[in-house]
Amino acid sequence: MFQLGTLSKLNDFLIPLSQRREPCVYFVRVEGFTEDLPDAVKRFYQEARQNGVILDGRIPNPTPENLAYFQEMLGGGFQRNRPFMDDQLRRWLPRLSPAQRENIVVSMDAMLESLARQGKNENMLHNAYVKYLCWLYFKFERILAALGQDRLPKILYDGAVSAYELQLLTILAGAGADILMVCRDGAQYRRADPTDQCSTRLPQTNATPFPDWFTLKWVQKELEQEWNRQRLYGTLPTLQPCTNAWMRSPALREVLTAPPARGDDPHLFYNAFLLQHGVEDRLLFSNDLFGFYQELERSERPICLVDQAIPAPTPEEIAAIRRQNYTTLDQMILGLSQNLRYPAQAELQRLMVKGFVDLLLEEGQAPDGSLLKLTNRAVYLLVWLKRYQQTLFPAWTPGQVPVFLLFGNCGSRNEALFLRLLARLPVDVLVLVPNRAAVPVLEDPALLRLTYDDSLPMETFPTASSQRRVATAAYQAERDLDSMMYQDSGMYRNQQYARAEAVTLQPMYEEIGLLWDQELKYRPSFSVSGDRVTVPVLLEKVCGVKDGDVRRYWSEIKKLLTPDTVLVDRLPWLSPTDENPIKPFVTQFLKNGKLLRDKLRNHKAYPYAILRKEMQEFLLDQVQCLLDQKIIAGTWQNGTEYTVLSTALNLPKAVLRMVQKFDFTKKNPKLLLINPTERVLNLEESIVVALLNRMGFDVLLFIPTGFQCVEKFFPPDYIHEQQIGEYIYDLTVPNFAAVSTQQPSINPLRKLFGR
Repeated sequence: MFQLGTLSKLNDFLIPLSQRREPCVYFVRVEGFTEDLPDAVKRFYQEARQNGVILDGRIPNPTPENLAYFQEMLGGGFQRNRPFMDDQLRRWLPRLSPAQRENIVVSMDAMLESLARQGKNENMLHNAYVKYLCWLYFKFERILAALGQDRLPKILYDGAVSAYELQLLTILAGAGADILMVCRDGAQYRRADPTDQCSTRLPQTNATPFPDWFTLKWVQKELEQEWNRQRLYGTLPTLQPCTNAWMRSPALREVLTAPPARGDDPHLFYNAFLLQHGVEDRLLFSNDLFGFYQELERSERPICLVDQAIPAPTPEEIAAIRRQNYTTLDQMILGLSQNLRYPAQAELQRLMVKGFVDLLLEEGQAPDGSLLKLTNRAVYLLVWLKRYQQTLFPAWTPGQVPVFLLFGNCGSRNEALFLRLLARLPVDVLVLVPNRAAVPVLEDPALLRLTYDDSLPMETFPTASSQRRVATAAYQAERDLDSMMYQDSGMYRNQQYARAEAVTLQPMYEEIGLLWDQELKYRPSFSVSGDRVTVPVLLEKVCGVKDGDVRRYWSEIKKLLTPDTVLVDRLPWLSPTDENPIKPFVTQFLKNGKLLRDKLRNHKAYPYAILRKEMQEFLLDQVQCLLDQKIIAGTWQNGTEYTVLSTALNLPKAVLRMVQKFDFTKKNPKLLLINPTERVLNLEESIVVALLNRMGFDVLLFIPTGFQCVEKFFPPDYIHEQQIGEYIYDLTVPNFAAVSTQQPSINPLRKLFGR
């Protein structure tokens, strides 16, 4: 019979019998919760699941069928002596070795003797004996053959233990089993064991009552999740990152330290993860950066340089990622991680998988971590890693640390996630944001952040001497003054903003003349937020002639003919048969509802390469908006989207020139269309009207007939209608050069008598 030992920590349970200080078993109860308890119980649970029994609550009493089988096998006799019990155990549990049977008999005899001393009669002892044997056979039979072995069987009990259960557990402990009891009610336990002799209480410091969530079901769920996680990781890498800790000082030049000189632990790779926001010296920054790059090149380390932002995945790159429909996070991670391949070096592939799994599990805990969003982020990671893998790891060997350099703001969550993934690989990840106005979203516990007060807007990294621009002190002083004048002052420098969003005003007719030639910044609803301008514009259909006065009507229209106004005085203005060099190719530039901008810009027929780069982007943004919002009837239904695109890419020269010089904070260009006939605005003309409205043009449509001749291809109420007077037909648009804007004088007597 084994003696009970004492332990100081729960991990001692896992020590084999032969390595314990004395040949003993442990029967320990835990009466309070500590931070380290869940991990210890999980380890014990795993051991009990493999070689033991887990009891979550009371042990069920023997059923009538159990008792009938016992009666059939052993009869109804009972003698409280060891030979009798040994003979019955030999027949009842034949798999026991003689030594194991002897330990059970001795332990059971000691328990029955103890009950007898407490005053229990023979019948009560017989009932206890029958219950012990039934439980041993029907509940514990699978572990009895391991009793007393070097790897002792483990019994985990969580519940309010009864007297009979405690007696059986004590018998099993004496026969050679380790037992851990989660005792949630110490007072209840002491009613079953008033002398505190059956088990020992684990000494605990700063123990608290057990939380409601801490149950064996929770332990089981946690272990299942850990097992699933192990499936996700597969074989874990032997290398671990040592990020930034090897640096002698927090500085960008530390990256030039050769990887072998950073450390010599064979289980670590030494990399850098650094973000520099602002510049230390504006006059020297460009030159210093060029010298830094030259030294990197001389080190012959692979370098991957990306300017401004990491280009979004193309549809072709996304299609190359193997994926399926997923219902759980683990299923998604396991499926997508199969895309991570680096056959030449298994260790690097394992690092990729581990970094990928770690980040997605972390993202899955975020409040907005829906499975669809996480899947999209994971696909972005895989696309970018596949895109840059050949540049960074052309022939990677342990000890090699390539460099990934993002020159420009890390402004999106997907970019930040990709940089964090790279930082978990043997890669120096550098993000340089010289413009202080840009706000990086990159955050990571391992990130070294260098912040400087000076700012220097730069678009590209100076990799060649011809790209270097060394500013003079006078130039920098002028830039500082410029920033002070045009930052939140209501004043704006020329072409200060490259992005705008049009909002259509709904004025009274009398307000049109006041707003028409007014700078945008003085109009209601004009605002600037970050790098985007909200541009208030007009889109009005003016019906009829005020007071029927045709002469005055033409005079009022002439007042609106500013130098920035495109006048359309007859229809059709545009025609489907007009020459359009890019029209045969437009089907190549739309996929899944999106404009393939890179493909379009690189096409030989692309007509807008002459425009400012930022204006090209703005114009294409508005084309995409027309398609997304389906402003033109038939878009994404009958091929109208291709007409929208071909027309938007073939704007008249006069319109294009106004687009080129458009400054979002000054006067905006205009389109003034007069239609005194029954002609209806065709599809191409409607597309141009909608596009110019989205781009910030004022659009006035004068319809003296009041006919519905401009609404055909627009949604209801898209164009605001003004009714200003009686309808007049068969007018001829005059030569406005000959139209006078002076009102004729009226004889006072005629005015008095109304004649």
